[in-house]
Amino acid sequence: MKPFLIPLLLALSAVSFPRGGTAEQPASDVPVRAVKISFLPPPMEGTISLGIYDKKGKLVRVLHREAEIDDFTAGQDALRTSWDGKDDAGEAAAAGTYSARGFVVGDLNIGDPEEAPPDKLISGEKVKVKLVANPLNGDVRSTIGVTAGLDEDASFLAATDGLPLYTVDEAPGLMRVSLTQRPDRSLDLIEDDGDSVEQYHITGVEKMMAFDCGEFELK
Repeated sequence: MKPFLIPLLLALSAVSFPRGGTAEQPASDVPVRAVKISFLPPPMEGTISLGIYDKKGKLVRVLHREAEIDDFTAGQDALRTSWDGKDDAGEAAAAGTYSARGFVVGDLNIGDPEEAPPDKLISGEKVKVKLVANPLNGDVRSTIGVTAGLDEDASFLAATDGLPLYTVDEAPGLMRVSLTQRPDRSLDLIEDDGDSVEQYHITGVEKMMAFDCGEFELK
């Protein structure tokens, strides 16, 4: 993927369209109750994970997971996407204030799987990772909590709010995962498939940038 070096500007536009409305109708492939989101990601090479959050900061929808820049619509001065107003379960979200924010994650280094003691799986923790400074946010190096996640297809690194960030092992049928941090700040993701416990050593985890698209109203 090519780096995307973009001027220091961030914009978000959000419009909710009631059924039968006539003003500024969305494109035919965009749901009627839609929120249009335009944003400039941080100037860093990587994949984009973007979540929708309610007013209390709870993740209600994983809008994009490890997406390439080509997965977005390129506008004149920003990338564009839309939210259909539904949560991850496919249910309509309540009207109210929401926000969109996410991360650009570089190409992390994943080691080969190694046998791990079962007690290391139990000792998993939420770790802190210091991110690369984002010039869109005043070059402040923020710190986020990272944990291990799993679904029916893979294990992955995730923000502690649940937003998936980076797939570690494409392995269906995993039962448990956990995460530990070494003194050098690198990570070990430990996974249990019911037959064996293995770990993956992960370096370069600081190759992440956070970005915030701001708040909007869902009608």
